[in-house]
Amino acid sequence: MKGNQKVAMITGASKGLGKALAIAFAKEGYRLAICSRGEEALQQVKKELESMGAEVIAVIADVAKIRDVDRFVSVVENVYGQIDVLVNNASIFGHGPKLLLDYSAEKFEEVLSVNVMNPFLLTKRVLPGMLSRNEGSVINVTSEAGRTGFAEWGAYGISKFAVEGLTQTWAEELEETGVRINMVDPGEMNTEMHDIAVPSCDYELAEPNEVVGVFLYLGSDQSIAVNGQRFEAQSFLESKGSGEK
Repeated sequence: MKGNQKVAMITGASKGLGKALAIAFAKEGYRLAICSRGEEALQQVKKELESMGAEVIAVIADVAKIRDVDRFVSVVENVYGQIDVLVNNASIFGHGPKLLLDYSAEKFEEVLSVNVMNPFLLTKRVLPGMLSRNEGSVINVTSEAGRTGFAEWGAYGISKFAVEGLTQTWAEELEETGVRINMVDPGEMNTEMHDIAVPSCDYELAEPNEVVGVFLYLGSDQSIAVNGQRFEAQSFLESKGSGEK
């Protein structure tokens, strides 16, 4: 364990990429603030992180709701005093593969609420503290589907287009403040969400713990001048010749 004592806040940390990120940041000595909507899985992750020696705050929260966002951030600020890195990872896919013509309005609204309101609300709530210190890193998780429209990926892909626009807008507004915001496309991974999106997948996928290196880079002082950029995690790690294994 390294002892930098910075605080990393990670949403959707009970499984998949979010869990892998929590473990990776813990290994770097970060204090962790994690959340998800499911209590049992989140508590298991908390125990695993604490067994590694990490300090962890775990809060059950729906970060698409203002009240839950404020509660989560307030708890973390009261205990740790600050938030250095925010990873907006939480998202849902919605319906399995389905044409937009057949997409229910209720599910479309839910996906946009979770996947777009979530990073907007968390970033908006966390930024004042970062701006007061003139430092901080926000990392939004995007997707190839946020650049190219894929048939039957429905509201998920559309929500990631919005996340990319949200990131670019925040980046312009944060220029020269010392606070930076970037986005990462982790690529196709062996996760529950990918099983929903591509139920008959017959090709090899990356594991979530293999793509965390770019997030660690963006959370570190090495990226202090990097703002408004889009990273493809798997290509980034190949170019660096390393990754978390």
